[in-house]
Amino acid sequence: MTAIKFGTDGWRARIGDDYTFDNLRRCAQGFATFMHAEGLAGKGVVIGYDKRFSADHFAAAAAEVMAANGINVWLTNDATPTPTISYAVVDKKAGGAINITASHNPPEDCGFKVRDPNGGAIPPHNLTKIEAAIPEIDGVKTMRLDDAKSDGLVTVFDADPAYITQLGRLIDMEPIKAAGFNVLVDCMWGNGAGWFPNLLAGGKTKIHEVHNVRNPIFPHMSRPEPIPPNVDHGLSFVKPTAADVAIINDGDADRVGFGDENGQFIDQLRVYGLLGYYFLEVRGDRGPIVKTISTTKMLNKLGKMYGVPVHETGVGFKYIAPKMVEVNALIGGEESGGYAFQNHVPERDGILAGLFLLDLMVRTGKKPSQLLDLLFEKVGPHYYERIDSRFDQSQREAIFSRVASAKPATIGGLKCTGIVTIDGFQFIMEDGGWMLIRFSGTEPIIRVYCETTHADRVNDILEDGMRIAGLR
Repeated sequence: MTAIKFGTDGWRARIGDDYTFDNLRRCAQGFATFMHAEGLAGKGVVIGYDKRFSADHFAAAAAEVMAANGINVWLTNDATPTPTISYAVVDKKAGGAINITASHNPPEDCGFKVRDPNGGAIPPHNLTKIEAAIPEIDGVKTMRLDDAKSDGLVTVFDADPAYITQLGRLIDMEPIKAAGFNVLVDCMWGNGAGWFPNLLAGGKTKIHEVHNVRNPIFPHMSRPEPIPPNVDHGLSFVKPTAADVAIINDGDADRVGFGDENGQFIDQLRVYGLLGYYFLEVRGDRGPIVKTISTTKMLNKLGKMYGVPVHETGVGFKYIAPKMVEVNALIGGEESGGYAFQNHVPERDGILAGLFLLDLMVRTGKKPSQLLDLLFEKVGPHYYERIDSRFDQSQREAIFSRVASAKPATIGGLKCTGIVTIDGFQFIMEDGGWMLIRFSGTEPIIRVYCETTHADRVNDILEDGMRIAGLR
């Protein structure tokens, strides 16, 4: 049988290859065993899914296993955004959740995410327990879904109303409705379709959606990840629709990307900087900030200016979520466009993040490009880029060894002042910028990232990173 390993955010694999109904049921059995061992089984479990191929059928199979293990299931009645599923855990006071989604992965993949009683990612030490509890197929308990429904073990429900009520507690949508914005929303063929038109209906603001039906092959993009070049087709509609801003949700709507009024993409590090500016400067809120090592140092600068602590973690919400709970963070986020917020679930929420950015536009009277000017007045311009390279797994140890032994004097012509090893190898540069080399937690990909205050050094920094990794 396939050896199942949980990566950055659960297990993902190619449908029909490793991702089969048998292996899905094995994962569900492992989670059921874990919930019993942790005393969570009596609270029940929420199960939801995205719009990928057969995701609804995989979710039903997971429900059959959980029910056979005596765990009550709330099964969503339709494809549901990840943040909505996570909030349902809190609303139902459940012991956790299973989410059938591969998020931003290519169309060939599906995934199995698990969540804790807070609706957040499960920390690494507990993911290890779940992995250890995954049995061979003959150790899986299962029953027919119809029987589980008849026995009251599976309840099909609509998770949307409770989540919408929660959004209303976190943000006043009336000023956004009244603002008269023209908003382009790229749903990336995913779970975010219909949400902004429904939430912001009844006012002067108009929403124009693209890629808003189910299409699990994700046309016009290699994957539903809200970064270039996947966003390019959606952003091409900004000028024809005279949009003031573009909001781009990934396949399960937990991540978000943005485009300005000119159809130019705003990278995720700048978006996180804008969110920090919004909460600290515009709203006047205070509280700790949690960020992964791979996201912007602009937050460190804002933290010093406004007297709030900034905590850095490894990459992934399995690190961010526990830290957010520990310190009661104001915001938490990562480089991939996932942002979480205080008084909510410690989970990425691409819908709420979109609403907060619209509220920033309302409160400042600025369009996105002007908002970046405001941010850079505070912290100075910052420039970011990333290169992803596939590699043969047989080369992993050799690549790791090369990077671990590297001690460059300069990177991109800038003096290297230190190395941080929270997750991968982050080389700190004299301008306060950085270059990070790390392996993806979900795919056979090595990533080289950089952020610098020197626009003309970005390519040189990345090339030095590729050479250090032996990829040039």
